Amino acid sequence: MIRSIRQPLLLAAGLFALPVAYADTPPPVGWTGQGQAGLVVARGTLDTTTANAKFDATDTIGAWKDIAHLAFLYGESAKASSAQRLEGLWETDYDYTNSAFAFGSINGENDRFDGFVYQVILSAGVGYKLIDTEATKLTGNIGVGYRRLQTETLAAADANGFTARTPGPTTGDAVGTASLDYMQQVTKTTKLTDKLLIQSGGQNTAVSNDFAVVVNMTQALALSVGYGMRYNSAPPTGTKSTNQLFTVNVVYSFNQPKK
Repeated sequence: MIRSIRQPLLLAAGLFALPVAYADTPPPVGWTGQGQAGLVVARGTLDTTTANAKFDATDTIGAWKDIAHLAFLYGESAKASSAQRLEGLWETDYDYTNSAFAFGSINGENDRFDGFVYQVILSAGVGYKLIDTEATKLTGNIGVGYRRLQTETLAAADANGFTARTPGPTTGDAVGTASLDYMQQVTKTTKLTDKLLIQSGGQNTAVSNDFAVVVNMTQALALSVGYGMRYNSAPPTGTKSTNQLFTVNVVYSFNQPKK
């Protein structure tokens, strides 16, 4: 008798527990991220124009996270182009613990003034959330991959602002990658961010670092002051090993919830 009553009671308890168990699983977040842009125009003895734009977004579904990044830089001085770069990244992460994850990524860039026609890297590896609190986040990862690039030789711009380009050979090599991604919330409206990326192979070692101070003006709008540095250990002939960029951008943050 007792056994016959216990079975339906256990079944009913299990049915009521199902919604609770699923309620503990966070729903899909949807795409979240930010877009930012800055423009400087000077007209006078020497006309100059500089513009930059960035787009960063993430989509999280359970243990999976997709990361997208796009950036564009353009500069013009005395009607001659002085900077033109387009870069992009796609990364997919899988969290196999609360702190550790595996990743696969592809990133590339086309810079008209760094001596490379293009550079593309396909890589995979592991990462770890070293610090993960509301105020401080620090994530590091290491990986290996394959890099494909083509060099080019640049000639000085002529009177019409035209730069002659002589493409070089296309080559590939294995690379090791390492990165650090840091965020520090200083006050309710101010935070610091810093992203370091190292890609090293037989042809060269490339290092990029982007630091920014972001101040919120509203819930969606912010002002960002940034400093970026790029270093290449073996720059092509006619180019420098180190390039720097200072930016002042307006940032718009968005959150696209799942339907």
